[in-house]
Amino acid sequence: MRFILASLSFALTVSATALLDRNLAYSSPFVGFPEFARDTKAIQARHIEHAKRSMIGAEGFSDEAYPTFYGSDFSNSPFIWNGGINFTHRVASGDPFDTSVLLWTRAFPINGTPDQSVPVCVSFQIFDNPSLKGKPIDSGEAFTSWDVDFTVKFEATGLKADTSYWYQFADCTSPSTKSVIGTTRTIPSANTPASEVNGGKPLTFAVFSCSQFQAGYFNAYGVATHNTSAEFFVHLGDYIYESLGNGASIGRAVLGRELATIHDYRQRLGQYRTDVSLLDAHQAHPWITVMLIQDDHEVADQSWKAGTATSNDSASGCTFSPSGACFTDRKLAAVRAYHEWIPIRQVDVGDKLRIWRNFEFGKLLDLTMLDTRQYDRDITDVSAHDINSIADFQNRSLMGAQQENWFYNTLSQSQARGAIWRVVGQQIVFTQLQEGASGCAGGVKDAWDGYRANRNRVLDHIHDNKISNTLILSGDSHANWVSDLAHPNDTITYNPATGQGSLGVEFAGTAVTSTSSFGSHISPQAADVISTAYITDPLNADLQWSEGSFRGFFTLTLNTTHASATYWAMNNVSTANLDAFASATFIVKAGDNKLSRPVAGGQVLAGVLKAQAENATATSSTAGSASSAVHSSVVSSVTRSAISNSLSHSAAPSSLA
Repeated sequence: MRFILASLSFALTVSATALLDRNLAYSSPFVGFPEFARDTKAIQARHIEHAKRSMIGAEGFSDEAYPTFYGSDFSNSPFIWNGGINFTHRVASGDPFDTSVLLWTRAFPINGTPDQSVPVCVSFQIFDNPSLKGKPIDSGEAFTSWDVDFTVKFEATGLKADTSYWYQFADCTSPSTKSVIGTTRTIPSANTPASEVNGGKPLTFAVFSCSQFQAGYFNAYGVATHNTSAEFFVHLGDYIYESLGNGASIGRAVLGRELATIHDYRQRLGQYRTDVSLLDAHQAHPWITVMLIQDDHEVADQSWKAGTATSNDSASGCTFSPSGACFTDRKLAAVRAYHEWIPIRQVDVGDKLRIWRNFEFGKLLDLTMLDTRQYDRDITDVSAHDINSIADFQNRSLMGAQQENWFYNTLSQSQARGAIWRVVGQQIVFTQLQEGASGCAGGVKDAWDGYRANRNRVLDHIHDNKISNTLILSGDSHANWVSDLAHPNDTITYNPATGQGSLGVEFAGTAVTSTSSFGSHISPQAADVISTAYITDPLNADLQWSEGSFRGFFTLTLNTTHASATYWAMNNVSTANLDAFASATFIVKAGDNKLSRPVAGGQVLAGVLKAQAENATATSSTAGSASSAVHSSVVSSVTRSAISNSLSHSAAPSSLA
């Protein structure tokens, strides 16, 4: 183990705490709230104490295993690790602005590990060309240590809007030790004309949710990286899972236990980031992620503002884990680790856990990211029957009053500033998904169906303020759903056949790997039976496509006249591969506020379209009412059994579907 003095390139006027502070991981996730962050002054004090201890009785030694000093001002001459580092999880970038972007890596010491008092120094450079030629656009150095799991986050600044960049990290003490080269880009400035965004080319987002390590390989990330033209990657939640499951049979057994402590969450994040497709995706594209729209499994299943499905802050709620961690303990540990491992910003230094925010992509679109999970969400963690009984309460909210008002204002301001599209990223299915006469969806307690008054307020605001071109992106359900946006059960002002009266469109995506909510390992044929039941149910009038067998993702491509969503299906997630196909493509014309007809061009390669299902039902009905009644009974029986766990995945088994 060897320590050396900080390089002479560190100017004596630059304090050690400034170098520590340059690493945003120390101040994450609560910039301005040191009680929740890492005290860099205390960390620097440890460095000084270590140096003092190392000097005792060391006069006769020249071994480089002991640090020496440069000058007498310890704050200007920190000691750093010189035993070599390994960039264990490659590189990543995220939260792009028009003039800056966050860069991330992990620099883990090799040849032994330093005492907690000795930091590692990492440098970065960012260039406007893939060969990294010429003068870097920005560069810098920062310290990292055990305190932040040896992660490093820089904010690269002084960048041009709507521009691609290439970046690389290095060991300050051994500049030849470098990371792989990462690719990133900035977003357009807010006033960029829509026709000039992305150089006048269509802008594409890849949209993901629900990636469970033990359920399969993250092939969807690889397909999006290598087989699509997506420029930005958006994750709508469940980036990791807190549960264990059983993935040993496919080489995906998870480490540790059900997550509760900071070590647990760090270990799980580190293991997920060994998946090759995920590594490729982070290296190749900037991400806009969703613990800035955190879903539930980043903390625990079915979480709300005061608890989860298995824990809260009561005496009994703190017994779920051998660690004794309560809900608040878990939440703070999860947020802390997520901010260390993911290149994300703190949204508002004055608002603790706020993660909802808005990105302005020129005059082409606003990407509005909501938190429909953690921020002031009313209770979800009880039976569906109980939730169904309170779902219409006017004061019941998924977002809390502050976020709701901000959301409505953001939608209105987006339209007022002349943005063509309003794209809303959030975690859970927005459209009503009911099961027959029971009037109760399997996921009612954990989706917008459990907050019907809140959903109506959103739709009322869009309607009353004549807000056009609203596209809602959703995840969480482990199945695909595409719908017009209309008030539930309203077939007077909304026509399901033509889309007339629709207020917008929802694109809800399936899981990267997590088990289908229609049933583990369910075949396409069996899933289509359930989809048909949903699609043909009069209570789900605005639902236009359903598919529940394949794991995957979707891309959303936008230009000044059209939005296009292409759904990708993975043929197999039990091994690492790029075997996939585009199962369906949907078009929305600017100003129409509905899916273009015929929906998906009248043809899909997986799942069930409403028009197809209704035509088939009409045809079968001519065979006789008795036969139709038998068919309806079979569908209802199969569906009711499968949907009992639909959209609810607190203890979902491994899925290879």
